[in-house]
Amino acid sequence: MYRMTVAVIALGALVGLMGCAGSGSGAALDTPGTAEKPLPHPATLALFDGRTGERASWIGLIDDAANADVVVIGEQHGHRVGLHAAAELFAAILERAPDAALSMEFFERDEQTHIDDFLTGVTDDEAFRKAAGRNKGNYPPGHAAMVEAAKAAGAPVYASNAPRRYVRLARTDGYERIEGLTDEQRRLVVLPASLTEGRYRDTFFELMSGMGGHGGGDDEAEMTEEERAEQERQMQAMVESFFRSQNVWDATMADTVVHALNDGDRPVVHVVGQFHSDFEGGLVERIRTAAPGARIVTFSMESVWSDAFREEDADRADYVMYVGESSR
Repeated sequence: MYRMTVAVIALGALVGLMGCAGSGSGAALDTPGTAEKPLPHPATLALFDGRTGERASWIGLIDDAANADVVVIGEQHGHRVGLHAAAELFAAILERAPDAALSMEFFERDEQTHIDDFLTGVTDDEAFRKAAGRNKGNYPPGHAAMVEAAKAAGAPVYASNAPRRYVRLARTDGYERIEGLTDEQRRLVVLPASLTEGRYRDTFFELMSGMGGHGGGDDEAEMTEEERAEQERQMQAMVESFFRSQNVWDATMADTVVHALNDGDRPVVHVVGQFHSDFEGGLVERIRTAAPGARIVTFSMESVWSDAFREEDADRADYVMYVGESSR
């Protein structure tokens, strides 16, 4: 029982990193001393075409993104350089596409009023942060810059994610529990018709099973085959429950993006943890399914320095940028 409890905590922490939504998330990756260091302009960073591996230009990315229907920015949570690049990209898109909108994983749907109050001047920045539970961990400067740019341009900002309490309920009690909620509650969360298969699921299970499998020690060596089989069954069921949560996040965010498209926003710039979007991840797959005619541009940032395109990044996204270690 102790091992399974530790596994639940570990798996929950990892899922939190995969989808850092809401006021309870977002420990920044950067060390305290990095705040004073100047941020490089994105045009000076190594940017590649993720399909061909050839060098790409910052201006080329901007032009491509501004002419898309949806732009999915797969970020490294809390990475100053990467988030600065994301903010610069969004600001450049706004200059070229007056109907652009911002959609953010990191705000939950029941926080939309707080965002709208700020965008329309009902509240100031301090009151907004207090009402929405924002702090340095879950509202880093890059995110704030994007919201401020949207406000200055009169562009909408969508709180795209499902409230964490409902996502947790989907994990612990199953989708049937969510289906039994009131219409007002159900407005805040979208359940997927099915779970994403393929590489996305395989990678999720590999990561989560590895995270939860540590700490067996001598006790595990003394287990019988039947006990090991039962432990494996419990672990698989646990990972499956967390994958249900991951799919709720994806389905709700995709629904938000598609609704924004239907409202005439072009492009909808969605900022999300890169696990959701890399390699045609669950979020991108759901947007493509719900809006089959939409032109989607994906942009992913890797926390390494490299002047050459890395083999492991092939098809990670349409554009891949190397933004360096988070402490730089």
